[in-house]
Amino acid sequence: MAQTAGTLGREGIPSHSSSHGRVDPGEIAIGVVIGRTSEFFDFFVFGIASVIVFPRLVFSNVDPLTGTLYSFAIFALAFIARPFGTTLFMAVDRKYGRGAKLTSALFLLGVSTVAIAFLPSREQIGASAAWLLALFRIGQGLAWGGAWDGLASLLAVNAPEDRKGWYAMLPQLGAPIGLIVAAGLFAYFTGTLQADDFYSWGWRFPFFVAFAINVVALFARLRMVVTPEYQELFARGDLSAAPVGATIASEGRKIAVGAFAPLATFALFHMVTVFPLSWVYLFAAERPTRFLLIECVAAGFGLLAVIASGRIADQVGRRTLLGGSAIAIAVFSGFAPHLLDAGFAGEALFMVTGFILLGISFGQSSGVVASNFTRTYRYTASAITNDLAWLFGAGFAPLAALLLSANFGIMASGVYLLSGAICTLLALRSNKQLRLAAGE
Repeated sequence: MAQTAGTLGREGIPSHSSSHGRVDPGEIAIGVVIGRTSEFFDFFVFGIASVIVFPRLVFSNVDPLTGTLYSFAIFALAFIARPFGTTLFMAVDRKYGRGAKLTSALFLLGVSTVAIAFLPSREQIGASAAWLLALFRIGQGLAWGGAWDGLASLLAVNAPEDRKGWYAMLPQLGAPIGLIVAAGLFAYFTGTLQADDFYSWGWRFPFFVAFAINVVALFARLRMVVTPEYQELFARGDLSAAPVGATIASEGRKIAVGAFAPLATFALFHMVTVFPLSWVYLFAAERPTRFLLIECVAAGFGLLAVIASGRIADQVGRRTLLGGSAIAIAVFSGFAPHLLDAGFAGEALFMVTGFILLGISFGQSSGVVASNFTRTYRYTASAITNDLAWLFGAGFAPLAALLLSANFGIMASGVYLLSGAICTLLALRSNKQLRLAAGE
């Protein structure tokens, strides 16, 4: 993208000086990582609780497998609600500004999250517990749609041509960091508390932590998006909220391809995070502490893989990396699931291998999105694409995988993963503009 103002900073991203101060590209990256980490921490806290808490607390009237399936159905509600949240809060952005949008969205997220921490059990209020959980989950999904701040797109459109892969992976660091913190917290409480104490109050603590992290993230991001320096950078990159209807009418095909291109990655995302925990917890008859610790270690490998993806993508191209990752994920889906029935060694091998694959592919899953859209609609189109990719790729992954595995055996879970890999390859093949956006 041609630069019309400012000078190039040390990393090749335009820095801007004015009477209000200087924009540091490193500060953009920090804001992105903080924001994504808070969102992913919320996701994983709810996902883990969907396996080890809600089936007992909310669905105690059915068997553990059915209760977990019900929990996963509620888990998916946030992904369904997310595009509606984007539509709602884009309107807030256009009328009141990005600061008002972000503040109101994160306020809703905080209220919904802390409300879950106070959720009564089914024994206390009956079936109303499930309806309240669903309501709070929808609130989270609406809020996540509104929490799109455009900082990741700002990084993408201003990244130097020879380092686009490196800057594309920075926002993705929040996922493994969020999982490490969430799984570590739950592992601590499940490992140190008696069962009665854990189900009485211990499980609630991570939701309070999520609320606190959201508050910190709010102030960190607001400090950036509402300052004159950043507002000018957003304007220069045409990262302003456009009406959702007009955006879909103009960019519909690109949004569809952008949503399906990372489908293999997003399907794998919950196949190595939430689903395996449910399988081991339900069918291995062991406390979740050990597997949560395995997840922490595996997520560490995933973190390193995300970082490596930036270097690899800048060498071979992001489109090539996404295609190669999809093929590797397809191969992984054909043999790896049975490792979850192979004890500690099998579980560890499944998780570490899966997270390395996830890190390499996830690190670039959103790297080609922002620069692929018309400038006028880039901001809104990027948000919609992100919402749809999560909905189709990850929203129903734990539910589908557990349902398939419970009825047809653990290897059946690979079918869902394989379908995602096929969709990714077809999307990459059909879109020549994606190659152009990747600089190839």
